[in-house]
Amino acid sequence: MVSNTSALGRNGVHEWLLVRSSAILIFLYIMYLAGFILFSESLTYELWRSFFSNSIMKVFTMLTLLSILVHTWIGMWQILTDYIKTLSLRLLLQLAIATVLIAYLLYGTVIVWGV
Repeated sequence: MVSNTSALGRNGVHEWLLVRSSAILIFLYIMYLAGFILFSESLTYELWRSFFSNSIMKVFTMLTLLSILVHTWIGMWQILTDYIKTLSLRLLLQLAIATVLIAYLLYGTVIVWGV
């Protein structure tokens, strides 16, 4: 049996649900932003800043950022386990990806809550 020590989910169904639900949330966020852009008369810095300073928008943005990171981690984990057979190289690449994703999370949090 294959161990899932570096996978995010407990099993394939759990990971499948995480990927699909994160994709839906990302899609809804994109549609919400597209609607805001399309139905705004003019996009100014003040309008854009006030749009992102709303607490609901901050939470929605953070949930979307987390969804992007989960979606990326599961996808990259699956690619690495399928194509990189050398365990040490695969773990090194997973460490590099995890480090970048954590940096994105920290930087994104500072940006979103700094508005």
